[in-house]
Amino acid sequence: MTKSELIVAPATPPGKGAVGIVRLSGAGAARIGSAIVGGQLQPRQATLRGFRDATGNLIDRGIALYFPQGHSYTGEEMLELQGHGGPVVQQLLISRCLELGARLATPGEFTLRAFLNDRLDLSQAEAVADLIDAQSELAARGAMRSLEGEFSREVRRCVEQVVELRALVESSMDFPEEGLDLVPDSVLRLRLHALVDELGTLLRVTRRGRRLRDGATLTLVGAPNVGKSSLLNRLTMADVAIVSDIPGTTRDTLREQIVVDGLAFELLDTAGLRETMDPLELMGMERTRRAIGEADLVVLVEDHRQERVILPEIGARPLLRVVNKIDVSHETARIENVAGQQVVYLSAKTGEGMELLRRAMAEAVGWTPTGEGVIIARERHLIALQDAHGALLRADEQLVARELFAEELRLAQLALSCVVGEFTSDDLLGEIFSKFCIGK
Repeated sequence: MTKSELIVAPATPPGKGAVGIVRLSGAGAARIGSAIVGGQLQPRQATLRGFRDATGNLIDRGIALYFPQGHSYTGEEMLELQGHGGPVVQQLLISRCLELGARLATPGEFTLRAFLNDRLDLSQAEAVADLIDAQSELAARGAMRSLEGEFSREVRRCVEQVVELRALVESSMDFPEEGLDLVPDSVLRLRLHALVDELGTLLRVTRRGRRLRDGATLTLVGAPNVGKSSLLNRLTMADVAIVSDIPGTTRDTLREQIVVDGLAFELLDTAGLRETMDPLELMGMERTRRAIGEADLVVLVEDHRQERVILPEIGARPLLRVVNKIDVSHETARIENVAGQQVVYLSAKTGEGMELLRRAMAEAVGWTPTGEGVIIARERHLIALQDAHGALLRADEQLVARELFAEELRLAQLALSCVVGEFTSDDLLGEIFSKFCIGK
């Protein structure tokens, strides 16, 4: 993209604040900047200027910062007007830019232009949004690693190895008159297996990165009065749920956020499951069933009496049992494996055993808090790497048929290249960037 429409948008959140930034990108940004500040702007020099409307009246006074083409976030001419953070002031500045020929930017359009102008690859562009949306320090660090290109480099290294392997096979097939000998099967298999192992390692990192980005939803279920709300309060370290000895206190589904070992959890406290004719409790239990449908992990809370409930269908979702009120039964906090299922014994009232629960929660959703080397990844990254891995495994089976072997390598290369955006449909780009905030 060497020529593009001039776009404008606020680059700071709506509402009042100390500073409000209006951002422009595209051919003509310098012209608009000169018209607003009443003079030429020097590249990459922050200048205190007055911002004026069409009649010369002062809208605001602040910092004007101009970036020439090839030296900006988008790769285009770019202008930032940094004034006071009032919504009316920002709207007046944006209206003036529109009068001078700009149009309002769509969500993510600045980063889309950075991608199209080769300032970022697609996985790096996605990492921009993931850094903004990070729910924990570990997620933010993982997004920054992706933004710096760590994930892209690993993917490209795998692509290079696939290309080298394709070259070995296809050169001997395509130019037999040159007298090139077929590469022995043992050499191809050795290199292929090394690539499969490397891609398998990257897949494991990507699965952890996707979990780090998306977090996990945990639904607390159980009979009334087993201590689900007390457990929620203990996990969040706040009195977010009403605790009472009266059965059926919780009628609605409560949602709270916590972070365990760097992983964000959304906790759902639900109505107790029991036989009842109370219409409000019945409504609450229907919402419990819906909350189970959202869960990445279902935590079945029982008390020292081992009161059991018949759970609604949870499918293949992980289930973690918690036996509460060990302060009453005088048991010790512990984790036991009962018939292949983890059971955590604790007291939500005293807090004994809560660290055991937090550890079991993370393990149940496949999270290990190693921290180092974690990158942020998305579902589409995981699917693409799985497709590539599957193609390589099929290639191993097709080694005796070199044409089929080469075709599977081509499919693996195509899947890997989609991660960084070398082969990407316009529909996918629209889907990705539509989820960005305005001005980014």
